[in-house]
Amino acid sequence: MFYRENGQFKTSYLTDQQIFPVSQDRIAMWLLLIVGFVVLPAFASDYFFRAVLIPFLVLSLAAIGLNILVGYCGQISLGTGAFMAIGAYAAFNLHARFPGMPLLVSLIGGGLCATVFGVFFGIPSLRIRGLYLAVATLAAQFFTDWFTNRVAWVTNNSSSGSVSVGTLNFLGITLDTPMEKYVFCLSVVLVFGLLAKNLVRSAIGREWMAIRDMDVAAAVIGIRPVFAKLSAFAVSSFIIGVAGALWGFIHLGAWEPAAFNIDKSFQLLFMVIIGGLGSIVGSFFGAAFMVLLPLLLNYVPHWLGLPLSTATASHLEHMIFGALIVFFLIVEPHGLARLWQTARQKLRVWPFPH
Repeated sequence: MFYRENGQFKTSYLTDQQIFPVSQDRIAMWLLLIVGFVVLPAFASDYFFRAVLIPFLVLSLAAIGLNILVGYCGQISLGTGAFMAIGAYAAFNLHARFPGMPLLVSLIGGGLCATVFGVFFGIPSLRIRGLYLAVATLAAQFFTDWFTNRVAWVTNNSSSGSVSVGTLNFLGITLDTPMEKYVFCLSVVLVFGLLAKNLVRSAIGREWMAIRDMDVAAAVIGIRPVFAKLSAFAVSSFIIGVAGALWGFIHLGAWEPAAFNIDKSFQLLFMVIIGGLGSIVGSFFGAAFMVLLPLLLNYVPHWLGLPLSTATASHLEHMIFGALIVFFLIVEPHGLARLWQTARQKLRVWPFPH
């Protein structure tokens, strides 16, 4: 009875188009924001920031970008790691070659470079689809791996091939502690999450979904496939590029090209599948699952007194991921987000039978 919208009347189009039309949802979101911005910075440990919260936020942002392309527009991509790498290395070069460059400008610059790269490799989507498009985006991954390993100026002529960003400043505030980096990441993810949610609810978002459902019918009713597909690649690549820059600048601090290999592309694709295709909140669910599962596999056996080596935990992690992907594809193709939506619908009529 506590999750009902009875008596909540909409008196204007603006209130009817709210992201959270039910008052309980708005209250829950405000509580989550209070926990994220006030409670966690006050009580969480540095290890929790570094190992859980920061990776969760950055991977959530990357999953949102991939979900726009795969979930909302239906264009399969296996080059997400490449787009993250372009964003990270472009932001690094802006940060290193232009002293005093604001951190936010470097991140946006990395996103814009990833946008150009994504649109270029999105051009084949105008003529091919499905498995062939996946192979075309996979070529972007291999090209980026070669480019970042062989072209010296990408790493600012580093002899080892690794790069380091050094001190980070945002509006005169030095981001030294994990807590400060977490708050910065949370702010960036919040802004991009709201923008993505509003974007998929807009006219261009409806065009993406029409292309996903049936591109021929979408073209018949006046939707331009060229604009819809390339705009999806552009927006997706921009968000993923910013996420890649955050991954390098905030989470890693120093990295080498192997940090954005093909494993990262598959990892993000698994997040979107498990979390829920075509769902912004599903991106967060998938990232949470991806971050928490390895930790649980490492700690729970020790808590139970069961010896489990690191190699065994790694093998179990891959086996569980594979089994869950098959499970969700067969039983619930829309992932954890669909299960959450079903639970909300049941709460609306609880405790009455349905």
